Amino acid sequence: MNANLRTLSVLTIGLILGITLAIGQGVFADKSASKATSALPLDELRSFTEVFSRIKKDYVEEVSDKTLLENAIRGMLSGLDPHSSYLDPEHFKELQVGTSGEFGGLGIEVGMEDGFVKVISPIDDTPAQRAGVKAGDLVIRLDEKPVKGMTLHDAVKIMRGKVGTDIILTIIREGEERPLKITITRDIIKVKSVRSRDLGDGFGYLRVSQFQSRTGENLAEAIEKLKKDNDGKLNGLVLDLRNNPGGVLNAAVDVSDAFLETGLIVYTQGRIADSEMKFNATPRRLLDGAPLVVLVNGGSASASEIVAGALQDHKRAVIIGTRTFGKGSVQTILPLNDKTALKLTTARYYTPSGRSIQAEGVTPDIILEPLKLTKLEGMGERVKEADLSGHLDNGNGKNKDDKKDSKKKDEPELSLAQKDYQLFEALNVLKGMSIVLRQN
Repeated sequence: MNANLRTLSVLTIGLILGITLAIGQGVFADKSASKATSALPLDELRSFTEVFSRIKKDYVEEVSDKTLLENAIRGMLSGLDPHSSYLDPEHFKELQVGTSGEFGGLGIEVGMEDGFVKVISPIDDTPAQRAGVKAGDLVIRLDEKPVKGMTLHDAVKIMRGKVGTDIILTIIREGEERPLKITITRDIIKVKSVRSRDLGDGFGYLRVSQFQSRTGENLAEAIEKLKKDNDGKLNGLVLDLRNNPGGVLNAAVDVSDAFLETGLIVYTQGRIADSEMKFNATPRRLLDGAPLVVLVNGGSASASEIVAGALQDHKRAVIIGTRTFGKGSVQTILPLNDKTALKLTTARYYTPSGRSIQAEGVTPDIILEPLKLTKLEGMGERVKEADLSGHLDNGNGKNKDDKKDSKKKDEPELSLAQKDYQLFEALNVLKGMSIVLRQN
């Protein structure tokens, strides 16, 4: 090693030791400070500076100190878990924009699995969802570029691109024999967090596609509108969290609070005092005790699991669908300056009963796989008494024309069963709960 590189190694070790000592003295003000400084991994730090020096001397191209040190930081964080990362100025800005509900791209929440990009869930009404991308898909190529070997940041950067341009995703999907090629046109993604509609007979439907800063307020407004459209009262509500990748923790607390009156919603535990938080419900009666069914699936992650877990533990809702994604960790943004930050996993969150959902997920009360319902052809309708010529009226004031109205009334339910069987069954469960509630 020449004199310059030897000097660089000493300076680097000195810098790292100085930083570590400063951190140790700042964080541990008691006896643990001496333990932290005496337990410094000197051999590993020497190895680090040796590698640093080798790269500076022997790498095929010259690399700046800044690049090497930033890459070292990225490596430290990426080796911890899939959610910790270094946020350079570009990433930091993207994170701040991401919670606003409007950004450019394809409209998918992604992570890494075995070196490939895994779709956690497509976002509602986005190019990816319209093109047929599904939760659980593994992306192996972006256009003609193999994903293997890319960082998640590199892959996301390619997928975002210029609005109006196309990208071809080559996807491996469970149940498909060959990879699928899906062409998607990039667009500005405007996420509407809460959608609602009337299911008839006093039952409402709420879809939360992502948890944003104003999701709690939007949900309360949607419930009030549904109640207004049903003479001020709902007989029950379906809350759809399928393919909801999560979002802002406080929004998940607000949504849970909308349906709970008392008790713990979620709590977090980590190694430092600041990572321990508890969130409790406040007295609210948005549904006035009406029954609630929550739909979840493998694309329901993070904040969605907080809501489902809280409502399940408090026995406030029946959870229907398939096991959720299982992201039960909390990431804290730790700014290094006004342009860069660390996104560091600092805690696990727990449901009110003390369950950790990390890598486990929420198991629904009723397991219901997504099924496609088709109408049997050629069976025909059986002849009924009302079809017989000259049949007697029933004496209840109904006449023969009521049969046509009855058929028309049944058509929307059949259509719902064909379009969304899980929602159809959720509505059936909700109706049963409402009947039992009225009888009691």
